[in-house]
Amino acid sequence: MAENDTRVLILGSAPAALAARDWARGSFTHIVAINNAWRIREDWDFLIHPEDFPAENRPDCLTATQRIVTAQDYVPIQNAYGGFVYAGGTMAFTAGYWALRALKPSVMAFFGCDMVYPRSGNTHFYGQGTADPLRADVTLRSLEAKSARLALLAARQDCNMVRLSSGPSRLVYPSVSHTGMTSEALPSTEHVDALLQAECEVGYVVPSGRYWEVEERFDPAVVDRLDAAWLAAYKASALDQAA
Repeated sequence: MAENDTRVLILGSAPAALAARDWARGSFTHIVAINNAWRIREDWDFLIHPEDFPAENRPDCLTATQRIVTAQDYVPIQNAYGGFVYAGGTMAFTAGYWALRALKPSVMAFFGCDMVYPRSGNTHFYGQGTADPLRADVTLRSLEAKSARLALLAARQDCNMVRLSSGPSRLVYPSVSHTGMTSEALPSTEHVDALLQAECEVGYVVPSGRYWEVEERFDPAVVDRLDAAWLAAYKASALDQAA
């Protein structure tokens, strides 16, 4: 069987994301744009956005190879990976889980998705925007842990998670060049089954995906405990790789 060489770019809207305009398309087999990031390049393949993404911010027309991914598409997939409370209720993670199931990549690379926002100046490439991950939300208490969880579940599918930025990031993935993405050693998934079982026993799953409508059900301390366990498992696997 041929080695999987599916390389997916998840493109967000940070100011630095404009650098992706000049990148050769050959570095990626698929480009998934989040929300307004479709404006950065014309050759994106998928645009993923939430239900409340304003109609005026959506593209007027699509090419024959472009597709818009909506909640109807991504909610069942994120539920298959444990749901929004455990996986994280921001579009960067939702795009990651959707791409993991729909595109089955060997490498998933994030750019413009570091979720680090300046105290002044532009927050997004188009100016001032709403910093979605900064809202008070039980699913986003540890962005680092949510990114670690995604990486470990991706590793079970032989997919490496990387970021293409070099500065501060809430993503725990290694920083690499967009011209040098490779499928390197995957993090250990030794503890993943136990962590998924712990989540299952808690039962914080909302099939509709609208977890905010029943947020009173969720104990932040329980979410914090699960987050800490995922992050510890990812860090331990990184230490094992470095040894």
